[in-house]
Amino acid sequence: MKYHTIDKALYIKNRKNFMAHMTPKSVAVFNSNDIYPISADSTMPFQQHRDIFYLSGVDQEESILVLFPDAPDKKNREILFLKETNAHIAIWEGEKLTKERAFEVSGITTVYWLQEFDKVFFELMTQAETIYYNTNEHYRQSVETETREDRFIKKTKDKFPAHNWAKSNPILQRLRSVKDPIELALLQTACDITEKGLRRILNFVKPGVMEYNIEAEFMHEFLNNRSRGFAYTPIIAGGNNANVLHYIENNQKCKAGDLILLDVGAEYANYSSDMTRTIPVSGKFTKRQKEVYNAVNRVKKEATKMLVPGDFWKEYHVEVGKLMTSELLGLKLLDKADVKNENPDWPAYKKYFMHGTSHHLGLDTHDYGILWEPMKANMVFTVEPGIYIPEEGFGIRIEDDVVIQEKGEPFNLMRNIPVEVEEIEELMNS
Repeated sequence: MKYHTIDKALYIKNRKNFMAHMTPKSVAVFNSNDIYPISADSTMPFQQHRDIFYLSGVDQEESILVLFPDAPDKKNREILFLKETNAHIAIWEGEKLTKERAFEVSGITTVYWLQEFDKVFFELMTQAETIYYNTNEHYRQSVETETREDRFIKKTKDKFPAHNWAKSNPILQRLRSVKDPIELALLQTACDITEKGLRRILNFVKPGVMEYNIEAEFMHEFLNNRSRGFAYTPIIAGGNNANVLHYIENNQKCKAGDLILLDVGAEYANYSSDMTRTIPVSGKFTKRQKEVYNAVNRVKKEATKMLVPGDFWKEYHVEVGKLMTSELLGLKLLDKADVKNENPDWPAYKKYFMHGTSHHLGLDTHDYGILWEPMKANMVFTVEPGIYIPEEGFGIRIEDDVVIQEKGEPFNLMRNIPVEVEEIEELMNS
């Protein structure tokens, strides 16, 4: 892995917190992700399932974590199963975790090779009454591929039909949404790498460069700072491309006088950053572009202040909508009649700002978090208002990542990333 070793105290604490929510005489199992095929012998680069990583720090394929807090034998209360490594595998595939190294990473003392799983797991299941399955219940999930977890669940339900079963996901949704100080430091590192990328391209962008040239500059900076690359597919959208919310082709020429919307973020140690900035290709905003940009920035600042413990995500978005309505009236994009006659289910401001303002951030870009439960301190949210005006040929979005505080305003992990019009123009023309 490119990233520095993470303190195993994080994973010891995470497992302790998870097991505290398990019912008596229950076992929980977490599988690594598959390596997904492309064609012939080609595969996608491996990315670990975030849940097993959150609970163990293990970042390699064909790994299984078993938690059994009431196991009669204490050594079986936390178990890792790993793909066996040897000198031959090391030559062909690179270094894999040894049993000793697995303990250093995870803090788990009981480590078996994967071929021992069926035998050991059968013994554990004779001692357990309930098994926790790890299903994907994220509100945005739309997975069509059968995963390693899916296959495990099918097999286990068939082999152990008399056991009760429960869901790991609700526990993880609550635990993962509130960040440990070690996690906040990792997220800060990801944001700092993103800052370096933006500062690099502010001196690079000019009329005639291609959107993919800018993407390449970001990737160069990310890789040079121990990131695997982008935390999500980057959006480099010049001119009217910015009005396509998930524009990812990044294949057009940047034109003089246009704005370019940059929705990019570096990952670090599997943690995501998520930044959006909108900059002028020619190095200077027009009067109208500046007017709209500053309106979006004002909404961002006020929306950030509103992220406080006890608030609810849905109500928060209603209040942000009121801020945006006021700004759109000031920009003369809406008039009072538009607001008076609006559909409550699709308010007038949605014509120009049609997406949400905030989502949880962490190990996933759209991270775990139960939206109908109140916000808590140390949750991390994006704040990303935007105004999109196809008839004027540009769209503007500004996005930061912030940590909710017990008291006071949220802490901005992107506080050092240029955002004000004057700062952006100065850096682009320096």
